[in-house]
Amino acid sequence: MRLVLVGGHTETARIDGISAAGATPELMRQTPAADLELLEYGQPVDRPVPVSPSGCPTPAVMSRAARELLGIDLLGVDAGLAAETVTPTVDFGGSVGADVREPEPLPDAEAVVAAGKRVGRALGDERVLIGETIPGGTTTALGVLTALGEPTGVSSSLPENPLGLKRRVVAEGMDASGLVDGDAADDPVRAVETMGDPVLAAVFGLTVGALESGTDVTLAGGTQLATGAALVRHEGVDAPLSLATTSFVAEDDSAAIEELADRLGLELTVTDPGFEHRDHPALNGYVAGEAKEGVGMGGLLARCRERDIEMERFRDRVTAVYDRVTEQRPQP
Repeated sequence: MRLVLVGGHTETARIDGISAAGATPELMRQTPAADLELLEYGQPVDRPVPVSPSGCPTPAVMSRAARELLGIDLLGVDAGLAAETVTPTVDFGGSVGADVREPEPLPDAEAVVAAGKRVGRALGDERVLIGETIPGGTTTALGVLTALGEPTGVSSSLPENPLGLKRRVVAEGMDASGLVDGDAADDPVRAVETMGDPVLAAVFGLTVGALESGTDVTLAGGTQLATGAALVRHEGVDAPLSLATTSFVAEDDSAAIEELADRLGLELTVTDPGFEHRDHPALNGYVAGEAKEGVGMGGLLARCRERDIEMERFRDRVTAVYDRVTEQRPQP
């Protein structure tokens, strides 16, 4: 088994109030590259650890802790990064996604999906986890779900989900692209081209390719990965597909993740890391409703459970990773 972590950027993240996946809009552009490095090397290289404006650390801290416990292999994917990373990646040739309010925010969607299918078919693993890192990705996910005509609940990295703002942004994007709800139900590439981001395009292609080759795929995340599954289903692929997320997403009523998973025929696994049992700066933001998921966290937590790794041991490793990276991090 390995984790495939797909990184990319969308200028949608620059919309005020959309995302907390970085302390500032400028630092958000660094978040996916930093997440890939933290997961690969145990700390970002020459850049700060991504934190929210309130200081809540990136889910990459949690995923790194799980990876240290599991010893799981990592394959990084550059679907359209805004900042270069020193982590070895497979480059899908994608560009940074434009603001979803533009008429065609991802003109190279078809090429990214095709690259994903090729890599997915070539993985050769019996089982893979597919995760993501992209600020602003729940808004583009909402856009894609709307274009596909699917239920339109998504989660948020913010404690209070700005769903009203996201819906207004998506409505502007749909209008700019000349779409109404469900217009792209029979054309998932068009959905991601007109309302999506490079990570969704890559996840879509990877999942289809891996399933076609007989690989068991678990989408490791929340509503963004569920949106990837929606694209797969609208492609006509009905192979068994799993979604593994955190209790933070499952308990977010605005995300409606159980309803979406059921509608898409996904086997849903929810894992509670029990962060409320410890008072630590690595954990407190999650208990307060920040971040919730990302960087494969839900899938890696589920894998820890499968391997009988107790959540107390996981929490110990999370706090150790956090203390290590915050001691060594460069200042922004």
